Amino acid sequence: MNDTPGWTSPGSAPSDDQNGSGVPRPAAPADANGSAPQWSKDQPPAGQWSPPTGQTPPPAPGQGQGPGWGAPPPNAHWGRPPAAKPGVIPLRPLGMGEILDGAVKTLRTYWRTVLAITVTVAVISQIADILAQRYLAPDVPAANPDATPAEALEQSLDAAQSSLVGLGPALLVTLMASLVSAALLTVVISRAVLGRPVSLGAAWQEARPRLLQLIGLTLLLAAMSTAIVLVGLLPGLLIGGAAGVALTLLGGLGALVAVVWLMISFNLASPALMLERGGVIQSLKRSAKLVRGAWWRIFGITLLTQLLIFIFSMIIAIPFTIIGIAVDGDGFSDMLSGTSTTFGWPFLIITGIGGVITSAITYPISAGVTVLLYVDQRIRREALDLELARAAGIPGYGPAPGAQTVGG
Repeated sequence: MNDTPGWTSPGSAPSDDQNGSGVPRPAAPADANGSAPQWSKDQPPAGQWSPPTGQTPPPAPGQGQGPGWGAPPPNAHWGRPPAAKPGVIPLRPLGMGEILDGAVKTLRTYWRTVLAITVTVAVISQIADILAQRYLAPDVPAANPDATPAEALEQSLDAAQSSLVGLGPALLVTLMASLVSAALLTVVISRAVLGRPVSLGAAWQEARPRLLQLIGLTLLLAAMSTAIVLVGLLPGLLIGGAAGVALTLLGGLGALVAVVWLMISFNLASPALMLERGGVIQSLKRSAKLVRGAWWRIFGITLLTQLLIFIFSMIIAIPFTIIGIAVDGDGFSDMLSGTSTTFGWPFLIITGIGGVITSAITYPISAGVTVLLYVDQRIRREALDLELARAAGIPGYGPAPGAQTVGG
C-alpha cells in the first residue's frame, strides 16, 4: 500500500555535470543470489532546471531576492473585493456608523438642496409655533397641592387637552411641513446613494404625486397610536380612585410598549411608499416584512439617532433660551416671582431662530437614517446592491436600467 501524498518531493539540486557524473545513486539491493544488479551505462542526466524566459532564478538563501522574485501577485488580497461606492454609502450591508455617516455626508455633499428644503420647512413651522404660543396657547392653571392622585391626574389631562386645542393649528402646520420635508429629502437621499445630485425642483416634481398618500399614511399611523393609547388608559379612567390610577399607569405602560413596537415595525413605510410607489397598506406591509427579524437592530439605531438629535437640539436650544430670557425682562421677572410666565416677542423670536437652526440640521439626519435603514434592509434581504450598482453605471454589473432612485 502506497502511503505517499499525491505529489512528489523535489529532487536534488541542479548539477553542473551535464553527464550525470557524481550524482548519487540509490543503494542497489542484492538479488536472490546475493549479487548486486548491474546498472546500464546509459543513464539519464541529472535533473536540470532553467528559469522562465526573461527571469533569473531565485537566489540562494541569505543572498537577497533577485529582480522579479518575491513581489506579490497582482491580486494578493484574498476574500471579498471592496464594495462599490458610487455615492454616500458603500453598496453592501451597512453598519450603524455607516448609516449615520451616510446621513451626515448627504447633508455635507448636497447642502444647497438639503438646506433649501429644511430651512424653508423650519421657518414655516417656527412661525406657526410662535403665533400659536402668542395668541392661541391657554394659560396653564395652577396646580392644587392638596389634590388627590386622581384629581391631580384629572388636572393634568385637562391641561394637556387645553394645550392641544390651543396648539392644534400650529401642530397641524408643523406636521404638513415635516411631511413635505420628509418626502423631498427621501428623493434627495435616494439619489445621493447613486452619487447623483438633484435640484429642489426635480425633487419636488418626483415627490409631489406621493404627498397625499404620505399624509394618509402618517394620519393612519397617528390614529392607530391614539387608539392604542385610549384602549390602555380608558379602563383605569372609568374605574377611578386609587385602583383606577394604578390601572391607568399599568395600561399606559402597556400602550407605550405597543406603540413603540408599532412605530418601529412601520418605520420603513414612508421610504417604501415614496420609492416603491405602492399604496398605503402595501407600504405598511413592506415595512413590516423588511423589519421582521431585525426589529431590535432598527430600534437601537433609531433610538440612538433620536438621542443624538435630542442632545444636539439641547446644545443649540439652551443658549438661545438663556439669551431670550435675558432679553425678555418681563418673562424673567415672572419666572423668578413664581407667577404664570408669559414671554413676549423677543423671547419667542430668539428661541424661534434657535429652532430653525436645530430643525434645518436635524431634519436631514433623521430622514437620512430612515431612508438608509430601508436601503440597508433591502440590500440584506433582496440584494438591492446589485440593482443599485447597475443603476449607477458601475462596470461589471450589467447595463444600467435607467433607474433614478433606489425604488424597486
